[in-house]
Amino acid sequence: MVAELPAAASFPAGFVWGAATSAYQIEGSPLADGAGASNWHRFSHTPGRTHDGETGDVACDHYRRAPDDVALMSELGLGAYRFSLAWGRILPEGRGRLNQVGLDFYSRLVDLLLERGIQPFVTLYHWDLPAALDERGGWLNPDIAGWFADYARIAFEALGDRVAAWATLNEPWVSVDAGYMHGTHAPGHNSLFEAARAAHQLLRAHGAAIEVGRAVGVRPLGIVINLELKDPASNRPLDVAAARRADAYMNRQFMDPLFFGRYPDELPAIYGEAWPEHRPSDFESIRAPLDFVGINYYTRGVTRHDAQSWPLRASRAKVRGARYTATGWEVYPEGLLRTLLWVKERYGDVPLYVTENGAAFPDRAPGRNGRVEDPLRVRYYRDHLRAAREAIRRGVDLRGYFAWSLLDNYEWSAGFSKRFGIVRVDYRTQRRTLKASGEYYRRIVASNGAELGEERPRRARAARAPRARSRTRSHSRA
Repeated sequence: MVAELPAAASFPAGFVWGAATSAYQIEGSPLADGAGASNWHRFSHTPGRTHDGETGDVACDHYRRAPDDVALMSELGLGAYRFSLAWGRILPEGRGRLNQVGLDFYSRLVDLLLERGIQPFVTLYHWDLPAALDERGGWLNPDIAGWFADYARIAFEALGDRVAAWATLNEPWVSVDAGYMHGTHAPGHNSLFEAARAAHQLLRAHGAAIEVGRAVGVRPLGIVINLELKDPASNRPLDVAAARRADAYMNRQFMDPLFFGRYPDELPAIYGEAWPEHRPSDFESIRAPLDFVGINYYTRGVTRHDAQSWPLRASRAKVRGARYTATGWEVYPEGLLRTLLWVKERYGDVPLYVTENGAAFPDRAPGRNGRVEDPLRVRYYRDHLRAAREAIRRGVDLRGYFAWSLLDNYEWSAGFSKRFGIVRVDYRTQRRTLKASGEYYRRIVASNGAELGEERPRRARAARAPRARSRTRSHSRA
């Protein structure tokens, strides 16, 4: 049931305000205390794979500074914290032997959060696959659904009595496109055949984990999907068709199996001879009922037909007069509203969270007054939160919002060159400094959104399938 907005234009009572991170991006100490190496540890240590050869060996040193970071969350007034577990910290070989020290780290973190009144929202998988499983085929091996289910059971049984919400996977599309299609993320492969298979195994693993969660009795259970509007660069039929393909490949490839138990009709043509046969029985668990869906929204993609661009025959078009972030993504707040409305129209009144939303900008170091001024990020949050509020006005069952990211962190193949945090991290000293955007977000949280004021985003067009974003996008974000 969608809560009514109060007259004062704040968000509904009980709306969840949080911030998000992921394990490899902030924890550091990837091999400490018996942890097993991940595919990202190996990938980042491979010359030429990341910006300036930077790795997550230290990152934000959260593994050793978790109490201080939780205190910082409390100062921000956060009601929730979304973080991921490092699979290899808990199961060094990905299966079999349990590393109790690694599991205890997350148990202590959960307790620290609860002591401060912060709800733990846990993601089981945020791209850091145990290297030992990668050696056995990783997301190409059909056995991985069972391996993931076994790992999920350990996490559920150890932490399930204290965790507020569970997500199985974070952004499976990025795992597939960046990891197996274009090789810009771990494991660094470049194969249309592998991408098609990895996508299906990720969905099978999700379904297996949901089944385990139901059996163990933990709730709520969901998944986190990154969605983008796919707008054609023009009304030309070729551009419109390219937009439709891009939407099928990025958005509907994962959402449709979850809700309809089938893949979009466009995918066999996109993948061509690489498209595999799928057992109908696989979709019985893939489409298991979800308690929520987390939506990660950053931008839209405006796409034109490009016959030379493999495999979508589409490329990105710049928008004249638009604002862009440091990652080259258009700042388009209306897109969040349109995306939320599209999900409601296509998939029904499923409870939603915005599990990531934020932007990288070229922040300056603290000034003489110690402040970090980031007005572009403040504006980004203000406009996107207004869009989220408008979605609630229009009947979307949106229950929470998580800023990406709590901390400046290791931004995958972009290393430390892109800063998304509402808290600045000096990577040399590990000093944390609250940015102006963090101060702004603290006011938003304290007022339950009333600080946003009354201005509304432009009225969204009728909800429709998100459209064309180029396959050539940067994969440097979380």
